[in-house]
Amino acid sequence: MIKKLLHPLLLFYIFIFSGIVTYAQGDLMIMPKRLVFDGSERSQEINLANTGSDTAVYAISFMNYSMTEEGNFEQIDEPKEGQRFATGFLRYFPRRVTLAPNESQTIRVQLTKTGDLQQGEYRSHMYFRAVEEQTALGQEDTEQTERISINIKTVFGISIPIIIREGTSTTDINLSDLVLNTVDEVAKLSLVINRTGNMSVYGNLTATHIAPDGTENQVGLVKGISVYTPNSKRLFSFELRNSAEVDLSKGVLELSYSKDQGELLATTKINL
Repeated sequence: MIKKLLHPLLLFYIFIFSGIVTYAQGDLMIMPKRLVFDGSERSQEINLANTGSDTAVYAISFMNYSMTEEGNFEQIDEPKEGQRFATGFLRYFPRRVTLAPNESQTIRVQLTKTGDLQQGEYRSHMYFRAVEEQTALGQEDTEQTERISINIKTVFGISIPIIIREGTSTTDINLSDLVLNTVDEVAKLSLVINRTGNMSVYGNLTATHIAPDGTENQVGLVKGISVYTPNSKRLFSFELRNSAEVDLSKGVLELSYSKDQGELLATTKINL
C-alpha cells in the first residue's frame, strides 16, 4: 500500500481543522472513525497516521463486541441473539504496518461474499494494536546481570466499527425518561434512547433551553452516540454547558438526536 510522509503542520491541520472524522489514541490517528457499507460501495479505505516522534508498528485484526445499555463494550466470541458479525464478509490489506514519524498509510477494506448477506446489519470492529519491538538476544547489559529490573511499557489498542447494511432500514428511534438534575454545581440531563428495527443508529444529542419569551440557547451537545444492534435502548447522561447563564427552572428543555448530516432522528422536550 502507498505510504506518505506528512509535514507536521499538515498533520496538525488534518487533525484539528479537517471536516473528516478522525479518531486518535496515543500517537495513532485514524480517519474515519467508522466505516459503513450500505450497498453503494464495495471497497473503502482507512487512513492511519503516526503523529509521534518514534517509529511504531501496528498489528491489524478483527474483534467482536457487544454493547451494554450504558454504552460500554464487551468482547465476545459468539454473536448474541439478533446480532451478526461482519468478519465473514470483509477482507483487508495490509494486516501489519510500520509507520515512521509523520508517516501515513492506507488500509483497504473490501466486501466479499455479498451474495450470502441477509436483510439487516452486520458489525465487527477493526482493531489496531501497537506492537512492541523486541530487543535482539545478546544485547542485554551483561554488567547488570545480578540485578532484577522491570521495564513496564504501555501497549495500547484502538478499534473502529465496520458495519455492513443490507436492505432497507426499519429502525425507529424515540427519546424517553428525561430527568434534569440541577442539585449539583453543574446541571446534568439523563435519558433513554430507545431503538427498534433492524439496524443500529449513530448521531448527536443536542439540548436547547427555550425561555418563556421564546429565547433559545443551546446548553448541551454530545457527538457520536450510538445504539448498536441488537440493543433496544441506551442509557445516557451528560452535563449541560452554559447552564448558569439560563434559568433552568422556567421554560422548556428540548432534546434532539440527529445524524451528522443533520437528519433528525428523534426529539422530545420537558416543561421546566
